[in-house]
Amino acid sequence: MHPDLDRERSLARRLRELPEEAAQPYGWREFQRRSLARTRPAQGLAGGRAVATAGVLALGVIAVWARLGGWSPQPARPQSALTAPLPSSAAGHTAAMERWLASLPSEPAVVHVGTRAAVTGLEDRIAQVDDLLSAERLDQAHPARLLALQQARTRLVGALVQVRYAETLADESR
Repeated sequence: MHPDLDRERSLARRLRELPEEAAQPYGWREFQRRSLARTRPAQGLAGGRAVATAGVLALGVIAVWARLGGWSPQPARPQSALTAPLPSSAAGHTAAMERWLASLPSEPAVVHVGTRAAVTGLEDRIAQVDDLLSAERLDQAHPARLLALQQARTRLVGALVQVRYAETLADESR
């Protein structure tokens, strides 16, 4: 006899002995109940997502507003070259920004090339404006020129504060 033919008969017999249909693990109502139970936690997070989205949009609007000049101080009336051309509130604001920058470590623990290049570039520009301010004061330049240079310096310091603040947030998130 041929053993390979006998194997086919036993396989066919076993296949015929299988039940017609496997029982379903659960019905349609149970499927709907489980489906609703899975979507409920996601619905609870939808409010948090909306708040987070609104926060990101608000930060974007503030960043655009600041970038377009909405944050810069109002120009003061021209004064003599020997006195401070900026109002005391703007000078105090600049001094506060510089104190905060001085309180930060000079280099963060982890340095990202993009932000480090931005910080270095801003620091270089501030140094250039400081040199121009010193030269203009020595030459007793027109007060309007000194005012424009100090306002440019204030804007640069503000930009540096924003970049360094973003660096500190990124460092804290690790």
